[in-house]
Amino acid sequence: VQLQASGGGLVQAGGSLRLSCAASGSIFSINAMGWYRQAPGKQRELVAAITSGGSTNYADSVKGRFTISRDNAKNTVYLQMNSLKPEDTAVYYCAAVILPTIATIDDYWGQGTQVTVSS
Repeated sequence: VQLQASGGGLVQAGGSLRLSCAASGSIFSINAMGWYRQAPGKQRELVAAITSGGSTNYADSVKGRFTISRDNAKNTVYLQMNSLKPEDTAVYYCAAVILPTIATIDDYWGQGTQVTVSS
């Protein structure tokens, strides 16, 4: 099982970016999916998460600006980021709780994608 993230880049403050993360490989089902970020010198933090049923959770710092969604048919999770701020600059990682088979479950991480917001 692999998670492939894409969509990062350089954007000016106030701009928007959309991150995507697709899971591939032997997948029986996917539970929660989410996005984390890690800025230089800081700990990795949860940005947003979404359950298989569509329930969402956001960090207070991104509420009202970021939207997480998923396409279960494509095993893909998205993060729409609007009104970006310089403090959103970080490496963004996708993560998912995946059952490769009906009898196994594990956490999987994508490779990270850089988001840089200039002031």
